[in-house]
Amino acid sequence: MSSLIGDESEGAVTKRMFLDNLRLIERLHRRLLDVIRNDLEEAGRNEINAVQALLIYNIGDSEMTAGELKTRGYYHGSNVSYNLKKLVEMGYLANKKAEHDKRSVRISVTEKGHHIVKLVDRMYDSHVQEILEDEFFDMNDLKVLRRHLRNLERFWSDQLRFV
Repeated sequence: MSSLIGDESEGAVTKRMFLDNLRLIERLHRRLLDVIRNDLEEAGRNEINAVQALLIYNIGDSEMTAGELKTRGYYHGSNVSYNLKKLVEMGYLANKKAEHDKRSVRISVTEKGHHIVKLVDRMYDSHVQEILEDEFFDMNDLKVLRRHLRNLERFWSDQLRFV
């Protein structure tokens, strides 16, 4: 088979490709955090880090618990509770006890936090525009990529459900 390298079996080549893709996904997330960090520094927002900016962005106009927030985003190597506490202390987030369950705390973005939401949103708008203009991807490419990533997410979710 021409796609095989040396004496590697098709299974070994497939596994190597799969693992390379997983490493790439991890690197892409770290690179996104680097880009967000750069944008924060350029905007003079050095008091928060990129993970905290993503937390704020992912809350947006919603109100949610820390648990709900964790399921929405990817905060690799991040202590979400610690970051939320710091963001409340710095005035980017507000929290209040849930009406139905006083043990549960609901989190929302303050006016100060909405400046970060807008900053990250403008960055994403700029990236989408550049990606399309420079023809890195077209809309169909993005749809196919999303479908493949969601299939992988579904596969791993099924692995957890059927353990």
